[in-house]
Amino acid sequence: MNYFRITTVFLLLISTVSFAQSQSAIEIQGYNHVGLYVKDLRESAKFYREIIGLKPVDVPDNLVAIRRWFQIAPNQQLHLLLGRNEPVTNNDKNGGHFSLTIPKNSADKIEAFLKEKGLAYVRQKRFDGAFQIYVTDPDGYVIELNEPKVE
Repeated sequence: MNYFRITTVFLLLISTVSFAQSQSAIEIQGYNHVGLYVKDLRESAKFYREIIGLKPVDVPDNLVAIRRWFQIAPNQQLHLLLGRNEPVTNNDKNGGHFSLTIPKNSADKIEAFLKEKGLAYVRQKRFDGAFQIYVTDPDGYVIELNEPKVE
């Protein structure tokens, strides 16, 4: 009977330690990049450069025909990957989208810019008072431009 108790405690201890290790096996240190499949590399690159305002990052010579990279923030990038054949269909502001932080109180200026460019968008006030603007890129990816939380 003692052997059974010791074995049971030992097995529980091993499974608890194993479970704890498996829960912390991946340590995330930051956000590196997101890659988006695009149909027209030139058109998409122009959108992210001229409309969203991202700074281009050099791409190795052997990838320049099929890739464009942009700086989002320090050590965070957007990678455009040539090869989309089908339209984006699973992307909307209440589902699949990605969000970029915009400066506090910049929604009015951004909205005026989008109107000037003739781009469709949705603007809404979040539950905490911050504004969100949703705009769609040439492939149909929805981008949320998100003001910081109102303090």
